[in-house]
Amino acid sequence: MKNSLISASVAFAAALASVGTVSADAADLVIAMPNWPSGQAAANILKVAIAKEYRLDAEVRELGTLTAFNGLESGEVDINPEVWRPNLDSLIEKYVNEKHVVEVAARGVDAWEGLCATPDAVAAGIKDIADLSDPAKTALLDTDGDGRGELWIGAATWLSTGIERVRANSYGYAKNLTLVEAEEEVGMAAVDAAVATGRPMVFACYAPHHVFELHKIVRLTEPPYDVSKWKIMPASDPTWISDSSAPVAWPATSFHIAYAAAFAKKHTDVASFLEKVDFTPEEITHMTYALQVERQLPLEFAKQWVDSHASRVDGWAKP
Repeated sequence: MKNSLISASVAFAAALASVGTVSADAADLVIAMPNWPSGQAAANILKVAIAKEYRLDAEVRELGTLTAFNGLESGEVDINPEVWRPNLDSLIEKYVNEKHVVEVAARGVDAWEGLCATPDAVAAGIKDIADLSDPAKTALLDTDGDGRGELWIGAATWLSTGIERVRANSYGYAKNLTLVEAEEEVGMAAVDAAVATGRPMVFACYAPHHVFELHKIVRLTEPPYDVSKWKIMPASDPTWISDSSAPVAWPATSFHIAYAAAFAKKHTDVASFLEKVDFTPEEITHMTYALQVERQLPLEFAKQWVDSHASRVDGWAKP
């Protein structure tokens, strides 16, 4: 029995000393990690900062948004570092307002979403959302030779991708454009290649984001947001895309940290900490640049970030 206890202690110490993620059994909490750069950076910054301030080990686990919210309810997930609004308002209504199992931090990062064009697309006359309904112009976006242009609208797991599909149907340009769903890394690589070769390209975009640091990207103009015309059905409905309509620009957007209500009751100090995290849009841009362009590993970037912002992180932890 003594030997087995010693072996267990050694194994546990080895697990804590390993670089990377701690196993789910050993971790004190689980942080969901989105599959986009700023979310990956933020998840790991929270992991490192919480370990520094509270001596709690967090497992960072890559999860889709719906899975993460289910985990926040079930207790399998404690923190989601980047919840976008209004994209996820239907989930917030369900889990925050109705079930009261999730809390969303009041403080958020201002953002925006829309469609963008490369300089060559702008030069070709694609400047407004209405230009995408002109087959002669969208043919310039053709990359596979079928005479029909392509438009990257986001990753398959993003709710914003579904909303972009709704917008394409509502505006009408879905009729003469192939809407492409792919991971962000693939979409951004396509933007880099288009700019390098002088090929016109239009794509779904959001800010803060590093792409605006790399290229002279232009946001397409479109009719302003109108609440009476923004009819997005809950994503839990299998026919939500066909039942929705949005022939206007996105509303004001922001993203926030979310955390499980049960976790907040158990760790009121950490919940208070999460409410004080105040990333700026400029910092988010830097995070995406570091991970996407400089190819820094999320955890290594997070360690450096927390170290260089030590006093600020300490401030988040003050009562």
